[in-house]
Amino acid sequence: MKKLFLTASVAGTLLFNSCSTVPLTGRSRLSLVDDSSLQQQAAIGYQQLLSDPQTKVVASNNSNAAMVKRVGQKIAAAVTQYMNQNGFGEQIKNYKWEYNLIDSKEINAWCMPGGKIAVYTGILPVTKDEAGLATVMGHEVAHAIAQHSAERASQMQAAQVGGALVGAASSNSKYADYINQAYGIGGQLTILKYGRNQELEADKMGLSFMAMAGYNPSTAIGFWQRMAQASAGSQKPPAFLSTHPTDQSRIAQIQRDLPEAMKYYKK
Repeated sequence: MKKLFLTASVAGTLLFNSCSTVPLTGRSRLSLVDDSSLQQQAAIGYQQLLSDPQTKVVASNNSNAAMVKRVGQKIAAAVTQYMNQNGFGEQIKNYKWEYNLIDSKEINAWCMPGGKIAVYTGILPVTKDEAGLATVMGHEVAHAIAQHSAERASQMQAAQVGGALVGAASSNSKYADYINQAYGIGGQLTILKYGRNQELEADKMGLSFMAMAGYNPSTAIGFWQRMAQASAGSQKPPAFLSTHPTDQSRIAQIQRDLPEAMKYYKK
């Protein structure tokens, strides 16, 4: 009994000391897994995905692919400036941003740790314009900046009790499996299951990031309304909405977050 008590005490201490702060929101997150390890595996996985014969990467001279890159570069530049100016520069010092448009009917987009971004052509009718695309990309970049992947991996390790305490020292192969499963490398896409609080946090941060990049954050409401219409009547929601909050609650929260985001907006 005493041994169990000591183990629980040590576990509690390690968990307490294994936290970091999310930029912009100031939330404390669990950090048993080092995000830099995920970044290394994400870079490998991203290249594997792009080189897969089944992946149809849209040529860079395509107008939509050029738009994805243009919006991505604006958001990346704004985020980098914010992080460097607010004491978070160390977290993104190894980021090597990439932006690719993938030809797929899937309504989806994501950003891997380290700034590896993919947008699927299936979501473009919903984004409609650059501002809509900035809403999506700002949201996905926010997941990476908030290190939600590392946080989810940390939560998974913490749930394993004994394995949690040594999880941070696990081999890179474990991180590779995590990245591959989360982003569908080498098989059918299986969406990384972010928690709803993480999704709302990505919404909030994404609004500010798109505003910093010069896009009016109030246009995000129109995008989420269109996304709600795209999923209406469907038994299976679009991949982009796999674990997202309900449409009404999301839009209501975005409306509450808009005044803060507008502080960063300059036309």
